[in-house]
Amino acid sequence: MPKPTRGARLGGSPAHERMLLANLATSLFKHGRITTTEAKAKRVRPLAERMVTFAKRGDLHARRRVATVIRDKDVAYQLFAEIAPRFTSRPGGYTRIVKVGPRKGDNAPMAVIELVEELAEPTKPARASRPAKKQDTAAALAPEESTPAAEAAESDESKTEE
Repeated sequence: MPKPTRGARLGGSPAHERMLLANLATSLFKHGRITTTEAKAKRVRPLAERMVTFAKRGDLHARRRVATVIRDKDVAYQLFAEIAPRFTSRPGGYTRIVKVGPRKGDNAPMAVIELVEELAEPTKPARASRPAKKQDTAAALAPEESTPAAEAAESDESKTEE
């Protein structure tokens, strides 16, 4: 049996809370980011991340599981076709919650929940160059060996002098 949430629910009844969270998740996938209260953002985050995980699987059962929450077919298609491929290499943490100032009307704490933008290809940071060793500096100060291009240039100069 699932453990009930403590305290008052977001909407009143469990059914209303379920539909409220489903609508928040739909809006999140449709727009990429939404502004809502901190309590709602914290409650919709696990649901949204679970939907992205299902979309990453991409099989029929996953589509049906997502369709029970995301009722809008266009948003569900967008989730499977555009959003999930961005997170293929990411093991989790698809959303970010950023707290913003309080709401003007009732001073409720507000937050922005958004999808994390995944980079196309993770790159390694460039290493800082190390100071040269004594052997490397000695080699750098030594006269260069003659290259074929340098020899060709010298032979051209000698031909023009004649």
